[in-house]
Amino acid sequence: MSPISISVLAISMSMDAFAASIGRGAGHGERIKFTHALRTGAVFGAIEAITPLIGWGIGVAASGFVQAIDHWIAFFLLGCVGAHMIYAALHKREEKTSNGSLAALMATAVGTSLDAMAVGVSLAMLNVNIIVVAIAVGLATFIFSAGGTLLGRLVGARLGQFAEIAAGIALFGIGLKILIEHLTA
Repeated sequence: MSPISISVLAISMSMDAFAASIGRGAGHGERIKFTHALRTGAVFGAIEAITPLIGWGIGVAASGFVQAIDHWIAFFLLGCVGAHMIYAALHKREEKTSNGSLAALMATAVGTSLDAMAVGVSLAMLNVNIIVVAIAVGLATFIFSAGGTLLGRLVGARLGQFAEIAAGIALFGIGLKILIEHLTA
């Protein structure tokens, strides 16, 4: 993967966490402090960096069996994750964000990072350095989650919906690019 593709993937994978962080910031309002934003970013970033590694491990174990159709699997998984992100953003109900505990934060982080595991599976079928991708995803998620928490305090949860839709479109586009590259090679 090119550095640009890795960057787009990292930013796209962080948009779920960004949207959730905006919601947390909006729900807690003025009570959110910079240290809360950093904690949110650290938790989201760490979990978002770990889940593609888990998915990649699963994908490596299965890659020998699916090598002839790996580009179709990558397209399908990235396309489905992207479509799901768009659908979820358009059909999201108002969520209560009153619980600021670490357990609630971790549960939210795990929930928003499951799509990264599916992306990790698809990356196992490509020739990528998963460590670089995981670090990029974790760092982008840290930045976007910390920033989203502070931004949510100022602007509310509506901005998160647009970010999630854009991320879904980007993931679908990456999947389509992989498919086209393999079909035209």
